[in-house]
Amino acid sequence: MSFTAKDVGTLRQMTGAGMMDCKKALTEVDGNMDEAVAFLRQKGMASAAKKAGNVAAEGLIRASISADNKSAAVVEVNSQTDFAAKNEDFINFVEAVAKTAVDNKINNIKDLLSADLNGKSVSDCAVELTAKIGEKVDVRRVSLVTAANSGTVAQYVHPVGSKVGVVVALSEDNKVKASDMAMHIAAANPAPEYISKDEIDPATIAKEVEIESKKDDLAGKPAEMIEKIVGGRVDKILAAKVLMQQAFIKDSNQKVEAYLAGAKVESFTRLDLGEGVEKKTEDYAAEVAAAMKV
Repeated sequence: MSFTAKDVGTLRQMTGAGMMDCKKALTEVDGNMDEAVAFLRQKGMASAAKKAGNVAAEGLIRASISADNKSAAVVEVNSQTDFAAKNEDFINFVEAVAKTAVDNKINNIKDLLSADLNGKSVSDCAVELTAKIGEKVDVRRVSLVTAANSGTVAQYVHPVGSKVGVVVALSEDNKVKASDMAMHIAAANPAPEYISKDEIDPATIAKEVEIESKKDDLAGKPAEMIEKIVGGRVDKILAAKVLMQQAFIKDSNQKVEAYLAGAKVESFTRLDLGEGVEKKTEDYAAEVAAAMKV
């Protein structure tokens, strides 16, 4: 066997599939994680993306816009508990980090941690706050968008829990449309991964075609029919991830592209709190180990 109990647990985190299904998938593909994900999708046991319920971390998302409305930054700062995330010192720190990011046009975590914040580095300030509130403070992610001279930016952080944050750059100076796009991206399910179809890598399309072609419900069908069905399914899957093709959140009868009426989303970033952070449970290791013995 070329995989471990930890691999089974990781696959479960990635797909939301059952423990035994994950074990079977890894067995079928000799431990290859990517192929195991594809196997589970082919069998209808997993979605293309990691399920939100399988990742968790506390903390806050905050965004900040430059004075000229040309740049916007969004940051994620984690704490160990939700209680600490509601601490006034923690909230003020996260807001200051977001402002530091946009003021200095910072788009990577290394530069953000070394940036000056009230005469100290952001990293040192995080350490001091950790000592003050008694929980580790982790400045985890930052992203910056910048609009062209004729454009503008907007931000949206969901007010309940501050667990989703978006920054977006629009090609025209229309604050209403820019704000609507930020809100749409925050609310969209699935969250958009591309602005237009042109951005989708051919390799991504080919992989989707491969996955859909191997689904059991196509067995025995004529090749021409399979090609048509697979093409339709792949188009639907990918269109759901393309911002311009999504139904506008404020009016489901029109697509985002129609609502924008010629304006273009130049760039955007959406951060979901805790995305990619493994949730720890007391009996999780035992659950995986038990499954491996079956």
